[in-house]
Amino acid sequence: MSEYERITSLLDTKQNVFLTGGAGTGKTTLTRKLIEHYAGEGKKIAKLASTGMAATLIGGQTLHSFLDLGIADSIEELERQGRLEIKKKIKKLVSSMDLIIIDEISMVSAPLFEMIRLRLLQSDFKGALLAVGDFLQLPPVVRGYGEIYFAFESESWRRFDFKTVTLEINHRSDDRDFVKVLDKVRFAEIGDAEHHYLHHLIKPVGEDLSQYTYLYGKNNSASRHNEAQLAFIDSDEVTYEVQLVRHDKNTNDKEVERFLNDARIEPKLKLKVGAPVLFTRNAWNYFNGERGEIVRLNDEIVYVEKSDGVVVKLERSAMTKTQWKEKSVEGKKEMMEEPKFSVHQFPITLAFAITIHKSQGMSIEDLIIDTTEIFAPSQFYVALSRATSPHRLILKQPLTNWCNLAFVHHKALDFVHDQRERHE
Repeated sequence: MSEYERITSLLDTKQNVFLTGGAGTGKTTLTRKLIEHYAGEGKKIAKLASTGMAATLIGGQTLHSFLDLGIADSIEELERQGRLEIKKKIKKLVSSMDLIIIDEISMVSAPLFEMIRLRLLQSDFKGALLAVGDFLQLPPVVRGYGEIYFAFESESWRRFDFKTVTLEINHRSDDRDFVKVLDKVRFAEIGDAEHHYLHHLIKPVGEDLSQYTYLYGKNNSASRHNEAQLAFIDSDEVTYEVQLVRHDKNTNDKEVERFLNDARIEPKLKLKVGAPVLFTRNAWNYFNGERGEIVRLNDEIVYVEKSDGVVVKLERSAMTKTQWKEKSVEGKKEMMEEPKFSVHQFPITLAFAITIHKSQGMSIEDLIIDTTEIFAPSQFYVALSRATSPHRLILKQPLTNWCNLAFVHHKALDFVHDQRERHE
């Protein structure tokens, strides 16, 4: 039985499922396949994540927005903000769902997970819950220097009684030695062999950076690098402004601005002939993170030549923010998902640099990782796992040793080890 068949058989019986696996094992691809399957059956699916960017990758919305949690970080804050009692429309919305998907579960904190269960109980939710993610990737964001509490530490995690499905095969790279080292970095098991392997990835960069994508930990570094490198190209700069279509007149500008940032859509995309770009979506003729070069452009069309010589004719593509609304269907009132607004922009970004956070879901071929900006648990693993091949990967000399760079949170490590032992 395939993982897909196993998950659908579990969800069909209202069994909650935790889908996990390392980077590049196909969690997002499988999640999209499940969404397509259940949508095809006419099921109502809530596609949620703790961050806006993770939510847009599966065409959904944030947990806080869907569950009406305001800006609360815990049930106590929810009560202080006067949102403890559930609104009738939220109760009706949640109870109407057949399946709730929470993507990037590693970034959901224990207090947030308790709020999720509270809302499901308040709504008398009868469907199934699918949690997707890898706790050995990016952890929950905490204010200041507070303690990190993962979703699996909450009482609610135990009560949901998840059945775990683990994806094992790395589809991003077919280099066995590299995949082995990636797995060691994921578990922070850096021995002499891994030290030796990683050290050999420190190579001279050279003056021409146009063939590489720099991966930074900070937004400012990526922005500065992109602007500086674009200025070196001797051709006319063309700016493509995003086109907005409002389906709901109550749409406000701040909401649109937040959606653009979350969806990695440039409000003003600056391009030149000769500029390298990364595709930011998957399509039949390109994939998320694939590299190309602008060879021609006009007001409505951008032509991108990929490394295999194929030229892709790009038009603006639409990304739509949806909302759930009560509608009358054949005399009955039902919750229906409908568009709130759509933004139209070319599905590319400058390839000179990108942040580790915004590289989420990407497979990048020619990569330079600035190791000096690694600051969070599992961040180095997330950056390293974007690469498709070690032969086209360069690491910047770290300020520390590899053990200090490849670190994971001890609680996440204990949980994943425990999961492995249970299912072996």
